[in-house]
Amino acid sequence: MINFEELIKSLILPLVTYPEDVEIELKDDETILQYEVKVNNRDFGRVIGKGGHIAQAIRTILYAGASKEGKKIHLDIISK
Repeated sequence: MINFEELIKSLILPLVTYPEDVEIELKDDETILQYEVKVNNRDFGRVIGKGGHIAQAIRTILYAGASKEGKKIHLDIISK
């Protein structure tokens, strides 16, 4: 079984300057795993990437892992 919280951490922490400000929250729904990642306002652009390419790559990895386990996953990245 994939630990999605650890997977998200391993993908996001190397990108940020303020790793202590990263918060990952699971908003469990019966049909979908919904994660909300809060990052420092100064790191938001690093995590999203130009044109949203980094965020989309992170989501693609998560979607692949979730589909392998027969689940659906949603990731929101917000600044605090």
